[in-house]
Amino acid sequence: MSNSSSITRFLLLALSDRWELQLLHFWLFLGIYLAAFLGNGLIITTIAWHHHLHTPMYFFLLNLSLTDLGSISTILPKSMANSLWDNRAISYTGCAAQLLFFVFFITAEYCLLTIMCYDRYVAICRPLHYGTLLGSRACVHMAAAAWATGFLYALLHTANTFSLPLCQGNAVDQFFCEIPQILKLSCSLSYLRELGLLVVSAFFLFGCFVFIVVSCVQIFRAVLRIPSQQGRHKAFSTCLPHLAVVSLFISTGMFAYLKPSSISSPSLDLVLAVLYSVVPPAVNPLIYSMRNQELKAALWKLIS
Repeated sequence: MSNSSSITRFLLLALSDRWELQLLHFWLFLGIYLAAFLGNGLIITTIAWHHHLHTPMYFFLLNLSLTDLGSISTILPKSMANSLWDNRAISYTGCAAQLLFFVFFITAEYCLLTIMCYDRYVAICRPLHYGTLLGSRACVHMAAAAWATGFLYALLHTANTFSLPLCQGNAVDQFFCEIPQILKLSCSLSYLRELGLLVVSAFFLFGCFVFIVVSCVQIFRAVLRIPSQQGRHKAFSTCLPHLAVVSLFISTGMFAYLKPSSISSPSLDLVLAVLYSVVPPAVNPLIYSMRNQELKAALWKLIS
């Protein structure tokens, strides 16, 4: 038995015991990482380069791409290095830093997704008040609030998680440092404090999700009253992808953090972690640019 004071490193989950499969995981994660890096990097560069894209919608999309790059860069490089060098170790400080930055980026991302839905609601349902409600100063304040919320949320969870006494070894059943897996190593009922904090956080996230769904319903009702088919198509094309991204993000994330221990298994935990931490940063650029003709035109102009 060991306690947290004697733990100097953690052992992350080995995706396979065979070297060939570890190499396959390395190339798979490398491909996903490069796709996410290229897609989000192109969106950031395109929005920053073209002045006609300096609008609230694209400003928040740029911030979303930054969070996607940050979250996937926090977890995948270490996992790829471990697979390539057949090494599972991560230092105690490195694990705490990884958890801090990952929770910071995904919380900021969720706040930005909520703000982006509010932006679309105002643009479609209250277009005459758009300039007043979403001026440049208001957009900067909302983005800053999203980043600040993410940082405070991550700092609170990281400090609370790593203050727990750990006596169940140092093997983390995940390819990165994740709160539920660290809690499994706790040896006292003090882990209920962090579990309670996760439940409260889940209610906050669910409240944001309800706000997003209600906003989308209002958008759909307003869209159906638009006489122009082109106008309806444009409104649906901006709202439906956003709702799909949010649904995937919150459903997999909440299930991963709040599912009963009775249905927990290493394979299920791994699939859920990939779905909420790896897939969104890789597919978000495709989802948000695929049906956005203005962004696609600017992207093509930048590339060519």
